[in-house]
Amino acid sequence: MTERPRFHLAFPVRDLAEARAFYGELLGCPEGRSSAEWVDFDFFGHQIVAHLSPNEAGHKEHNQVASTNQVDGESVPVRHFGAILAMAEWRKLAARLTERKVSFIIEPGIRFEGLPGEQATFFFLDPSGNALEFKAFNNEASIFAH
Repeated sequence: MTERPRFHLAFPVRDLAEARAFYGELLGCPEGRSSAEWVDFDFFGHQIVAHLSPNEAGHKEHNQVASTNQVDGESVPVRHFGAILAMAEWRKLAARLTERKVSFIIEPGIRFEGLPGEQATFFFLDPSGNALEFKAFNNEASIFAH
């Protein structure tokens, strides 16, 4: 076991092949166990499980987020998940997604610039409409700064 607990998240997807292509191929998350109705992924050291549930999956229309809140002048999807990466890893992922022409809800950039909690962040949707955020901090002590 790692020093920190790992989280487990299960979420709906409309198609397992799409989920495998997105999480496995695009994001580089190794696949774990699976069945005809779900698939595990190693999501940056955490366990996520894509469950086949076409009628429940994410936001119904691509890039249409049902509910948002304002955060530092941006409309942030209320329901989202993601990972906090090292800054170099965040930059590489942002570049790979940009190169692959991923449509961002919030483009890669810096939030709370010059303030406590300054962070690099971007948001996008998986093929089922689940919102993801990836962020990075220059100083890990800033994660919970206020």
